[in-house]
Amino acid sequence: MRIEPASSLQPAGTTLPPNETCEALARRLSSETEGEVLFDAGSRGRYATDASIYQIMPAGVLVPRTERDIAVAIDIARDLKVPVLARGGGTSQCGQTTGAALVIDNTKHFRKLLALDTEARTATVEPGIVLDHLNAQLKPHGLWYPVDVSTSAQATLGGMAGNNSCGSRSIAYGNMVHNVLGASAWLSDGELVDFGPLATLGPRATAIAQHVRQLAVQHRSDIAEHWPKVLRRVAGYNLDIFDNQSEKPYTTDGSVNLAHLLVGSEGTLAYTRSLTLKLSELPRAKVLGIVNFPTFHAAMDSAQHIVKLGPTAVELVDRTMIELALANPAFRPTVETALIGKPAAILLVEFSGTDKAALLPQLRQLVELMGDLGLPGSVVEMPDEAPQKNLWEVRKAGLNIMMSLKGDGKPVSFIEDCAVPLEHLAEYTDGLTEVFARHGSRGTWYAHASVGTLHVRPILDMRTDGAAKMRAIAEEASALVRKYKGAFSGEHGDGLCRGEWIEWQFGPAINEAFRAIKNHLDPIGLFNPGKIIDPPKMDDGALFRFAPPTAPRPYKRIPLTPVLDWSAWNVQADPVTEVTTAPGTGGDVTGGFAKAVEMCNNNGHCRKFDAGTMCPSYRVTRDEQHLTRGRANTLRLAVSGQLGPNAFTSEAMHDTMDLCVGCKGCKRDCPTGVDMAKMKVEFLDHYKRRHGHTLKDRLVAHLPGYARTASHFAWLLNLRNTVPGAAWLGEKLLGFSARRSLPAWRSDTFWRSHDASLFAGKDDTIAAAQAGRKTAVLFVDTFNGTFESENALAAARVLHAAGYVLHTVEKAGGHHCCGRTYLATGMVDEAKAKAGALIDALLPLAQAGIAIVGLEPSCLLTLRDEALVMGLGDKAVTVSQQALLFEEFLAREAKAGRFAPSLKPAGQPILLHGHCHQKAFGAVPPILEVLRLIPDARPELIESSCCGMAGSFGYEASHYEVSMQMAETALLPAVRKNPDAIVVADGTSCRHQIADGAQREAVHVARLLDRLMGEAGSLRDG
Repeated sequence: MRIEPASSLQPAGTTLPPNETCEALARRLSSETEGEVLFDAGSRGRYATDASIYQIMPAGVLVPRTERDIAVAIDIARDLKVPVLARGGGTSQCGQTTGAALVIDNTKHFRKLLALDTEARTATVEPGIVLDHLNAQLKPHGLWYPVDVSTSAQATLGGMAGNNSCGSRSIAYGNMVHNVLGASAWLSDGELVDFGPLATLGPRATAIAQHVRQLAVQHRSDIAEHWPKVLRRVAGYNLDIFDNQSEKPYTTDGSVNLAHLLVGSEGTLAYTRSLTLKLSELPRAKVLGIVNFPTFHAAMDSAQHIVKLGPTAVELVDRTMIELALANPAFRPTVETALIGKPAAILLVEFSGTDKAALLPQLRQLVELMGDLGLPGSVVEMPDEAPQKNLWEVRKAGLNIMMSLKGDGKPVSFIEDCAVPLEHLAEYTDGLTEVFARHGSRGTWYAHASVGTLHVRPILDMRTDGAAKMRAIAEEASALVRKYKGAFSGEHGDGLCRGEWIEWQFGPAINEAFRAIKNHLDPIGLFNPGKIIDPPKMDDGALFRFAPPTAPRPYKRIPLTPVLDWSAWNVQADPVTEVTTAPGTGGDVTGGFAKAVEMCNNNGHCRKFDAGTMCPSYRVTRDEQHLTRGRANTLRLAVSGQLGPNAFTSEAMHDTMDLCVGCKGCKRDCPTGVDMAKMKVEFLDHYKRRHGHTLKDRLVAHLPGYARTASHFAWLLNLRNTVPGAAWLGEKLLGFSARRSLPAWRSDTFWRSHDASLFAGKDDTIAAAQAGRKTAVLFVDTFNGTFESENALAAARVLHAAGYVLHTVEKAGGHHCCGRTYLATGMVDEAKAKAGALIDALLPLAQAGIAIVGLEPSCLLTLRDEALVMGLGDKAVTVSQQALLFEEFLAREAKAGRFAPSLKPAGQPILLHGHCHQKAFGAVPPILEVLRLIPDARPELIESSCCGMAGSFGYEASHYEVSMQMAETALLPAVRKNPDAIVVADGTSCRHQIADGAQREAVHVARLLDRLMGEAGSLRDG
């Protein structure tokens, strides 16, 4: 029997089962499976959204460990009449992976390559494997899976099959459906069925095939009349496997493969156990031509001619996207290489094959074609693969870059996948632009010009009148699609935002055929109800993440007085010009904090495992809770009151934020600008005000204040690391792990042992700067000044030897501090006082244009980050503009010809580990430049995420295991693999982790340079 929703007023799959049913479901799952059973409000909320505008609270979440867990969960859900929703990366843009169901997360444990046949070029995979991870395993065999979606770093193969994903190179390789050979899946009655070629089917699958064939025969005339004939049609079910309508048949020989029925079904027909995939030969060579266009229309009109040259991809980036990418420091250098002047749009035209020499003529043909079309000199030729790869990464981030617009209005996905024949592309885009203008908005365009699918999202405020405008725009856009004989759903599926348009596209007869398919495979409506069949209205406000005032539960923010300045986010944006209002004018009762949190659009970029930093704790736990997205969702639900009163400062929120190591990886890597490290500082201050600070908090926070006194008793304090039982006692009393050594105290701190002749007074330094001499301020932080004074002394010697007039700021009875330790423990007021005093001391020097050079990335970069949002005014900005890390300063001076040291060869390989904050602020390339000043040096960067220490994080007993797992993912194995290398690490905590975990000494770059500046330097270092 069909599972009925609790309320007949709401469509299936949008209303939760009764509480007693959910409680019974949780009990049975806990007792009958080995999986993680997550039914608390926070966990459910983290799975209530995907990358769409929708939010539906699930009944609960299961993270299965075994196949048996899944099979048993299906049986339990069937018994209790609770729907089941299979989920991969949760990056669907139409609401496919939201529903009032039991969500089963495949991504943690079902991510294996089960079988690989290199000769037949096939692979069998579990549904939770990520595309990039699969391709990394295929690459050594010269193979790849070519459905290269822009979310390849986080998209799972199961999710891609559910959506019938396409990717940039579908013109050459087809869609997901063209590259799936078989599937094994559970039906709603619990039977495990193999889907594949007709000749291989068992009895149950054969009956399904016969049923679908009969429907295809019955509706042949309707299919011929209403079925879109374009490659990019992913709506409904693939009924046409028995009556092909696509310009690219599903199989090369015209045969029928029943697995293709499941592709694009959005998890509504069966639950995928495994997929068998068709692989392709990995292109050995690629060349890229970037065509710059003076008008958007010209770009669209040219696409139909460019495809005749046989490219593997033709991708569009419009002017808005270009400007947003230029504004992102991670993308700007790459984008600039592709531009000629200020184009209105660019097309990325790729040719690939086995030999680069054979591809170069095609690139020249592109240049000639553009000349014939009246655009000579419009092509940037890019034959080398490294810059190509960088540019494709920017293009792949296009959707997320587009979502970085501040304010409540956001580009909204609902018509972005309409596909039209290429000859009508220019007219279609012109018409749609006029539609947007009539409704007070405009679209940002990008995507697949090669196949007539252009992603466009008009800017709408879903909190106010966005739903009404969405409906009106969709109706006018659909008329254009019909006029040009296109497909309303061309890539991202149906879900909640396009499900109701299926009948419009195909007509009532075919829609009923789709219903018959659903009823045959899933007669009880168990799997993902409310998608494809009986979907809700796309503009049902009750289903929106930001529900409007007219909704039953409108979205609201609870009043909150932030301790940091979030006013830059508290703005509104004009939907046409995208110009934002002044900071602080956005009407946010949290001062902009909530709006900053709401920038997370759930794109899942933080789930990636590439060489970037984000998100180190998720890489270890693979738990949604410990993901930047998961934390942002929990914060959003809390500050909007959806998790109950006081949720923002609750223990549950603390558990969610606990493993954020403040690496700032998201500050750089998140395309929408979610800065979780700063959000944790905000949260911690509020949390600690309610719950109080521990003794451990106080010891960490006040370290800069008592370090001077403590250093007089170094021998006594260091007994903790040597006396048996002392570390154990310290763990019990303070929470610092007994398995971790603590930094060794020393009496010869920098402030006691430095050579005064190396430094000049403040006035003398300013006078030297005014006289045109080389000057610098050496900011010596607590850690390098107290525990590793040799680093500060080495830096002073290097700069002095290079002819710089040096000054260092000190104060009576101690030293200045940036406030970092106070920020890390939730004491923002104290941090502000410390940072303010430091800034006051540095201000005259900064006003004189003197560089402020720091050694510890987390301390120096506090002046460029948190100090700017503590309410310290313009003086903080002035100081920040002169604040440079040691390596940034030397690289800058070397380029200007002011730093040219005489260095000896190192005589050993050099390995570099970048501190997370160095990575976040783009300071890793400068340190490589400095290391290359060493004769014969070829420094190698360790491609690692966070080292796992993250200040005091890795010292804490509760974090020790996670800390070491972070280190073991890349850093420590790389150090062990190169026993003869010099390991350079500028972060204090990074060096400590390397010493503890690999028993190797890592050195600050200042020490290495000092050692190589001659025999005297070598002796000094000892």
